[in-house]
Amino acid sequence: MVQEPAIWVHRGPAPQMPRSHRHDDLEVNYVVRGQLDYLFGGSPLRVEAGQIAIFWGATPHRLIDHGAPGDSDNCWVHIPLATVFSWALPGDSLSDVLTNRPIVLPATAAGRDVEPMFVSWLSDLTGGETEQFALLEIQALVGRLLHYHQEHGDEHCAHATRFHTDGMRHVVEMAQFAVTHFRSNIAPADIARATHLNPNYAMTLFRETVGTTLGSYLTRCRVAEAQRLLLTTTMTTTEVGHDAGFGSQSSFYTHFTRACGVSPSAYRRSVR
Repeated sequence: MVQEPAIWVHRGPAPQMPRSHRHDDLEVNYVVRGQLDYLFGGSPLRVEAGQIAIFWGATPHRLIDHGAPGDSDNCWVHIPLATVFSWALPGDSLSDVLTNRPIVLPATAAGRDVEPMFVSWLSDLTGGETEQFALLEIQALVGRLLHYHQEHGDEHCAHATRFHTDGMRHVVEMAQFAVTHFRSNIAPADIARATHLNPNYAMTLFRETVGTTLGSYLTRCRVAEAQRLLLTTTMTTTEVGHDAGFGSQSSFYTHFTRACGVSPSAYRRSVR
């Protein structure tokens, strides 16, 4: 019997993140003290103390800066996407999180003090009678945050923070171009030329800053889009591969299966 992925909860300083990564969880981050600077789906993002970020981890992201260890205190919960779908949230709420744009809200959007909930989940989710209460509380927290976002739109959402170094500016431009144009037949050299950089310099800078190659980042964007289409549309897998930017069905199946561990059809069936 295959064990379902578990909900993961963490409290403490932000971890080191040497490269961009992706995962199939809904991620909720609450910054208690300090701030978190991400490169998320091609855009710089800052989550400050007293804010909660909620996003689908399939979009490539990397924590660029999390401040000094003594000044950083954060809470994380990762919820498997299959669990989120089992909650039968309203369609509009699901579409809000199945995008490459994170939602950042004030902690007051939760309707209660968030920090004690995370503290209790750390022990509740180790098993026993209290585990079901933690699962219900996590579901309620996500529901409240998405409802708040539906009610207020972007009124209280955080704006992307600009990083000022020239190197980071070039990396952001390349990542944003990849996120905007990955559905087209483009290669890393095309991205470098579009951002007015020498291809060799561009690829080296991107790899050293983001921790992955520009080609891998481009593929991850396409895989994330394929996941979204498989979960939210009735398109055939052939249509999904084409619309996600893969040049051939064989390329789509190879890259998707390598990233997700299952074929596109099996991925769709497993979640639904």
